[in-house]
Amino acid sequence: MWDFGVAGLVLLLVLVSSGAGQILQRVLREQHKSRETIDAVRLIISILVTFTALVLGLVTNSVKSSYDLFDTRMRGFASDIIELDQRLREYGADTDPLRAMLRTYVATAIADTWRDEPRPPGRYPAFAPTPGYERQELGALLIELDGAIRRLAPTDDFHRKLADSIAARTTETLQQRWLLVVTPQDTLSPPFIILMTSWLVMIFGVFGLSSARNLVVSVTIVMCALSISSAVYLILDLDSPLTGLIRVSSGPLRSALSHIDIAR
Repeated sequence: MWDFGVAGLVLLLVLVSSGAGQILQRVLREQHKSRETIDAVRLIISILVTFTALVLGLVTNSVKSSYDLFDTRMRGFASDIIELDQRLREYGADTDPLRAMLRTYVATAIADTWRDEPRPPGRYPAFAPTPGYERQELGALLIELDGAIRRLAPTDDFHRKLADSIAARTTETLQQRWLLVVTPQDTLSPPFIILMTSWLVMIFGVFGLSSARNLVVSVTIVMCALSISSAVYLILDLDSPLTGLIRVSSGPLRSALSHIDIAR
């Protein structure tokens, strides 16, 4: 809702600014509406237009890169979970409780992170919604699993080597989880959004001031305002990879959960 609200406010402000520019055009004296004056104003505002377009492009590229990085790490995390479950299964029946702990973690993570999607089957903890992406209770489940794995008591060389491999894989899984937690998210601060909006308001105000007053111009300004506000929404939505219309899929973790269930 935050993304829609900000994009809608940007749309409203730029349209009001454009309308104010057209109203101001009507009350200005003729000497202020001469061709030389209009050309000078357009030349000056073109500098701001270029700078704003450059900043919007850089910000879009930055949040898209951050989104792609988060998605890649999510897929790597799911892959580590599948690999860990396979190693636990190879160890034998002694690790069945550990595999159950792993399944509990994956199911809980899916249900807690993608709350508006169907919950995975089975019994697992449920947590109240909290802001942010770091859930200490979820991390505690993995840490508990790590401790249980390191307490394995292999009876021969095969199981000893396998236990070492499982412990190493668990460490990699924990590291991948922390990489997800520290991946930049919600990086756009309110002051930056306000500053960017003020540039757009000034630009559209000049558009209204220097444009002819007819239906074609008005429709063009409205379409341009819609495009700009949708770009702002896209930037804000990509900056929050687990919320909004464009978000990282739960598919990789659901696939890991299905691998665990099939092999049980």
